[in-house]
Amino acid sequence: MAATVVMVPLAVCGIPGIPGLTDDKPSAPELHTQPLAGVGGGQTVREIHQDAPFSLVALTASDFTGTSARVRAQKADGSWGPWYEVEAPDGVGPTHATTRGTEPVFVGRTNTVQIAVTRPAEAAATPPAADRPQGPGLGYRPVDVEKPLGPSLKAVLISPPEAPADVQFQPTAVSAPNQPPNIISRAQWGANESVRCGQPIYDPGVRAAIVHHTAGSNDYAPEDSAGIVRSIYEYHTRELGWCDIAYNALVDKYGQVFEGRFGGMTRPVEGSHTGGFNVDTWGVAMLGDFDAVPPTPLQLKMTGRLIGWRLSLDHVNPLGSVVLTSGGGTFTHFPAGATPTLPTIFTHRDVGNTDCPGNAAYAAMGELRDIAASFTAPPGALSAMDMLRGGAIFDKWQAMGGAASPLGVATSPEAAADGHTRYATFDHGAMYWSPATGAQPLTGALYDAWGALGFERGALGLPTSSEIPQPQWIVQNFQHGTLNFDRENGTVTRVIDGVPQELPPPPKQEPVQLERFSRIDMQS
Repeated sequence: MAATVVMVPLAVCGIPGIPGLTDDKPSAPELHTQPLAGVGGGQTVREIHQDAPFSLVALTASDFTGTSARVRAQKADGSWGPWYEVEAPDGVGPTHATTRGTEPVFVGRTNTVQIAVTRPAEAAATPPAADRPQGPGLGYRPVDVEKPLGPSLKAVLISPPEAPADVQFQPTAVSAPNQPPNIISRAQWGANESVRCGQPIYDPGVRAAIVHHTAGSNDYAPEDSAGIVRSIYEYHTRELGWCDIAYNALVDKYGQVFEGRFGGMTRPVEGSHTGGFNVDTWGVAMLGDFDAVPPTPLQLKMTGRLIGWRLSLDHVNPLGSVVLTSGGGTFTHFPAGATPTLPTIFTHRDVGNTDCPGNAAYAAMGELRDIAASFTAPPGALSAMDMLRGGAIFDKWQAMGGAASPLGVATSPEAAADGHTRYATFDHGAMYWSPATGAQPLTGALYDAWGALGFERGALGLPTSSEIPQPQWIVQNFQHGTLNFDRENGTVTRVIDGVPQELPPPPKQEPVQLERFSRIDMQS
């Protein structure tokens, strides 16, 4: 068996439908493959360089039996990053596929990687690449040039589109019961529908959800995720010859939810994520490797809420069980026709010959099921604190002392305000968060005054600091000025562009955020 590495270079372009990015149709990522010649029994390390930078690496082969691999990237200073396992996702993809591929491993932007391949001791060395044709130039390169004869193992180098560093999706980190998560559509993450083949297959319904991980690195930034998802899609379709991305949905460690397989998130689209058990199931992949480290709290929460929402559409109890019929095949340990009883939310390893989604994620499945079940909880069954858990507002509130902080007890779930802004109310004020300002609390007279001025839509914009105590004043900074509370006389002064203006007393009522809802009573 021969081996090939596939590299995908970075295509610097915009992604349609995403605020802040260009509306130009994004060019497809370039997939560059390199045969891994001379890889025999034992461990072989190959160093691969490409002038065009790339950030994901995958391996393809006709057969991965007895083969394992790791990859590491060279950093800008010449040092080497950590080794990442390259997993062959048994059970992912169509059963008839002649080329098998690992999931792409995100290694960060680089020009050089080392790939360590381990094969059985008796394995014959992979053949060398074919020689280039000699003689006059042909004007083109034949399709079979640089492809080894017979079965192949290749490296694939992949470069996802780059987004501006200040542009990222903002997940609905926490929400009230029965409120679905924000889902980034295929159009938004840049799916090129022209490479998709065939029409979606619709099952009678969704009876269970199956949890996966993509493996590889967990070290990616929020703005990387859309490009990673797009690269997985391009790799699945263009390199492996699948008709579409295998998963129905994907969730990154920042809680961003991405639409996966084409056909509609509310419809029972049959994926190719779990060999033998694709019928009547819905597959969700968490971006990252969770063998040793668990999913982030936000990732676990959003995965659970996503599954809870999707199962609720088919009236499936997330804490129940289901009898499914195995389609058989080499990807599952259940023979064709077997009818195992499984939880309505289970993992790839429960039915497949794999450790997916990793030991740490597997250990968190009980918590994930509870989160999914809470999606349909009646109002008041969950505390506002429970619904805030996992988001940046919750983390800041906890760091301030939680219920013992100046804010007191949470009185609302997190909700959307203007633009990408999020907020939640508390007994003694509110907390506002945005990508530019982070999470900042507001209490007392300063909160009342800011609310009377129009909240985040007012001239001051969003708060950029907490209260700053001074001998005579309590000062709070905002995007376009400050509010200053006079300790002696109890007045509030607004300062914009160095011009102070004493504000009249606010109305004798609690500020009400007009965008979504007023303060609500919930169990604490």
